[in-house]
Amino acid sequence: MSLIDNINKAFDHRIRLGIMSILMVNDHADFNMLKELLGATDGNLASHTKALEREEYVKVEKQFIGRKPNTRYSATKLGKAAFKKHIDALEKLIGK
Repeated sequence: MSLIDNINKAFDHRIRLGIMSILMVNDHADFNMLKELLGATDGNLASHTKALEREEYVKVEKQFIGRKPNTRYSATKLGKAAFKKHIDALEKLIGK
């Protein structure tokens, strides 16, 4: 088994890596919070959250706050485990 076997392609983009990093240390984050923290455009962030949702790594909740729609994201158990495995693999790769 090589060092890169546990590196997960789902996290190979900086936006996805950022989304998961934020969700690992917060119970949840809404779209605007992720957008602001990651400096992403609406379309870019939407496509990356959808990719993580397809992998079942993030859960999406849509609600209204007052009259405004709000989309909230949280990491699933599967997503947290996959991300931890990915980070562990990266740390082994760089010899940490």
